[in-house]
Amino acid sequence: MWLGGDERTDEDALKNEFEKRFPGMKLNLTTDLSKYHSGRFDEQLAAGKVYVDSIAFQTVHDFPRWDNDGALLHYAPVGLEKVYSPMKDVRAAFYGILTVGWAGKWNTDKLPGIKAPVEWEDWLRPEFKDKLVLTYPNDDDAVLYAFDLIMQQYGKSWFEKLLQQNPRWVRGTRSPDTIMASKNSTRAASFTSDGLFPTSNINISHPVQGSFVTWFQLAAIPKDAPHPEGAKLLHNYMLTKEWQATRGSWPVRSDVEAPKGYPPILEMPGTNITYFREWMSDRYRVERLRLWFEDKLGTAQGLSPINDDI
Repeated sequence: MWLGGDERTDEDALKNEFEKRFPGMKLNLTTDLSKYHSGRFDEQLAAGKVYVDSIAFQTVHDFPRWDNDGALLHYAPVGLEKVYSPMKDVRAAFYGILTVGWAGKWNTDKLPGIKAPVEWEDWLRPEFKDKLVLTYPNDDDAVLYAFDLIMQQYGKSWFEKLLQQNPRWVRGTRSPDTIMASKNSTRAASFTSDGLFPTSNINISHPVQGSFVTWFQLAAIPKDAPHPEGAKLLHNYMLTKEWQATRGSWPVRSDVEAPKGYPPILEMPGTNITYFREWMSDRYRVERLRLWFEDKLGTAQGLSPINDDI
């Protein structure tokens, strides 16, 4: 399986759970940035030599194209009828297997006693000067989408004020979590990584007046997958109620309860999980925005988050 993610260990739990559930089965799981996985899968298709059995990427705009090219197997795992309609292809060529959403986060040890930042303007307060660590928006489309949503509401002046806060820009959406938690860094807050639940020293917030990003990661089985039966078993497993209920995020199934303290994803204030796919499909807008931010911030610096030491 090829899985889109920022760290090699992102879904080690999936590998361990699957192999425990099905003794004798081995899941070869490769995690990398979705944009890189997507290009490599295109290369396999062009060469006529598909060697991956299952794909699950953030690049949701690619799946309809692959299906139109006849590259995807139409297969409906058990329970697909319970997956929210906007998250699946009507012919079962692809479907959501998990959801992701950005959250505001801050380290309460480094920022004790502050008023919780909730709305996007709150991150411009003086206490966040030299404290923010953020993912380059020109390096990750889901982060780019977040900045687009914010600037649609608050304008470019919001971003100009954000730059005055002197944020540290990094690659990968797991990197801010690592840096915030590090005692060797004074950086203490971010809004470009995922999370629903606070920990002992990391608080969580979502805007109420503003909009924040959520999306569903799409999965598919290539039509020429070398081990299609194994891929079918994996996809059936990932859509079970049991697996969906333990992801720490909103389930893609309507018959699985939302995480404690949250409404179902389609009822969550401040976000619309269906918009990301529509936004990603407008590649002219996406590329124009990417270049706008590259002009402001420069190209993303550093190794791929898969290979760096953060």
